[in-house]
This record gives sequence, structure tokens and C-alpha cells, in this order.
Amino acid sequence: MSLRQSRAVAVGLVTFATFTDIVAWAIGIPVLPDLGRRLGASPTVIGFLFASFGVTLLTVSIPMGAVSDRIGRKAPMVGGLAALAASTLLFAFADSLPWLFAARLVQGAADAVTWVVGFALIADLYGDDERGRMAGIVMSGTSVAIMIGPSLGGWLYELGGIRLPFLFVTALSAVAAGGFLWLRIPATHATRDIVPIRVVLSTPAIVACAIAVIVVAATLSMLEPVMALFLTTRLGIGPARVGLVFGVAAVATTILNPIYGRLADRYGARRLTMIGLLLEASALPFLPLVWNYESAVGLAVLHASMAALAITPSLAYMGEATSEAGIGSFGVSYGLYNMAWGAGLLGGPALGGFLFERIGFARLALVWAPAIVAVTLLLARAGQRRIQVPPLEVR
Repeated sequence: MSLRQSRAVAVGLVTFATFTDIVAWAIGIPVLPDLGRRLGASPTVIGFLFASFGVTLLTVSIPMGAVSDRIGRKAPMVGGLAALAASTLLFAFADSLPWLFAARLVQGAADAVTWVVGFALIADLYGDDERGRMAGIVMSGTSVAIMIGPSLGGWLYELGGIRLPFLFVTALSAVAAGGFLWLRIPATHATRDIVPIRVVLSTPAIVACAIAVIVVAATLSMLEPVMALFLTTRLGIGPARVGLVFGVAAVATTILNPIYGRLADRYGARRLTMIGLLLEASALPFLPLVWNYESAVGLAVLHASMAALAITPSLAYMGEATSEAGIGSFGVSYGLYNMAWGAGLLGGPALGGFLFERIGFARLALVWAPAIVAVTLLLARAGQRRIQVPPLEVR
């Protein structure tokens, strides 16, 4: 088999594409506020600018998954990465707020396509006994991007001005798009029965997996601002040391994701997802008990490691639940997964801030942990209701 047809090369390109996407998102954290202020944006408008990313992510994920089920994975992947390149180029040369919002909306749509179609491609190429390992590889690349993205954006900004970080990501996106143009992807859509979106959305195991993803994403995203505020107040540390707490946790998940993926292949993706959820729920109430900086780092690593034990296997479980239900259309399933992740990221910080302000961090952790346990029980129940969906072929 040539390199152009290699499954390993395909996984490498998906990893590079998702890495590039996360770098593009993370680079905006230190750069976009300054760019927005230069164009006359108030703090509220800058907040809407950041949030607009989620609008297209949520609306595009499922439709693009369905499109890739029908026409194949190659064209959507190339198109998504081209859109990512266009959005970052637009960021670099935007001279008004409407153009800045347009760039952010296109970036959100590109994120949806890259993640949904990328994981659907992996599900096409690998069976249930290998998807966990592949998901672990991709998620490790994502963790690296989360670690280096903000600092890389700041460094490039200092080096070459506000345009250089975006031009750098434009180049990465173009390289990734070229890689998928070169890759020879099997035309699995030609032999795959297409199942209507409503059938996928009514499959209990798939819906339960999506709900679990919403809760995990909401948990992680609510902790980012809330824990930062808590550590600043409790330990009297500055933003740099708070950032290091999250950075060390990201290093831990980078190492653990491939291990978790292999465990999911060996012991079952649903089982590992449930264990991860229960362990995350157990670790969460300990986060407010920090007594010094070292304990903050250790507890953050513990929680992040348990959350990763839910996230990485859940990616494999979405494919497993889809195939077990007799559905061959992975695009819609991963579109739902990505939509669930986006919903959690959007809702988590708002809910976390609301609860933190009213009941404090310790009670927030105690209140939220049972919600994670409840989702685990839902996932267990859904796993017992395996429904075979008769395929409906659409010509």
C-alpha cells in the first residue's frame, strides 16, 4: 500500500488538521482582544466576537457530517481547511468589526468541518477495536496545541505584529489542505447505506454519549475561569502561575491520551468512558481543598487526567455506538458529538460563573459532581438498550 493510501498517514493528517485548528483558536486568545480594541470594540463586543465562533460550530456540525456521508470525506476536509485558511487571512487584514465577525464565524464553521469529518474518516478506516488508539493520538496533538497556542500567538505577535500569528496559521492550514488533496481516501460513501439524521438522533446510545460530552465539556470550560478566580483569591497568585497550573495539566493529558485510547480498545470504549466520568466526579470536590501552589498543580492534574479518561474513549464510543446500531453514517454521529462539545463549551463558563458567584467554588463542585454521576448512569442504561436500525439507502 502506498503512502497516499496509508491509514496511518490519514490519521497523521487528521491530527495535523485538528492541531492547526486548535492553534488557530488558541492564538486568538491573546491577539483578538487587542485587534478588537484597535477597531473600536468594547469589552462586550469583544465577548460577542469570541462567542460567535460557537454559533457556526453548532449550526454546521451535523449538516456537514451528513454531507460528508453522502459525498465522501475528502472534499469537505479540503474545503474546511481552506475555510480555516481564509478565516485567518481575513483576521490578518480585517479593517472593521464586521469583517472581524465574519472571520470568526467562518473559523467556527471550519472547526466544525475539520473535527466532524476528520473523526468520521477515522471511523471509516478503523474498526471498534482500534478507534480508541487513533482517538488518543489525535487528542494528544490537540493537547499540545492547547499548551503552545496562546504563547505561540503572543510570541509571533511580539515578533512580527498583529498579522504574523494569523498568517502563520494560514500557512499551516494550506499545508494541511494540500495533504488531504494528495491523500487517496477510499470512496466508502459509494458502498455505505445512508441513514436519515432523525434516525441517528433517536438512537439511545448515541444521544447518551452526546449528553455525556456536553457535561464533560461544560465541566472543563466552567473550571477555566472559576478555578482561576479561586486560585487567585485563595493562594494570591498571578495569571502566569495560574496558567502554569493548567499547562501542567495539559502536559499530563498529552501523555495519557494514547494510553487511554489503547485501554478503550482493550476493555471497551463505553466502559472506559463511564469509569472516567465516575473518577472525574470523584476528583472534582477535591479541587477547592488546595492549600498551596503544589497542591493546586497536583489536584488540577488529577482532575484533568480523569476528565481525559472520559473524553478520549467517548470519541471511540460514538463510533462504536453508531456501528452497533447498524448505522454506517459516521458523519452525522460525529456532527452530533461536535455539536455537543460546542454546547458544553458555550454553556459551561456562564453556568460556572453564575454558581460561583452565588454559592462559591466548594459548593459548586459538590453540586456539579452528582450531575456527572447521573450522566454515567444514563450512559449505562443506554448501553443496555442496543437497537439495530434497518439501513435506508438513499440514491
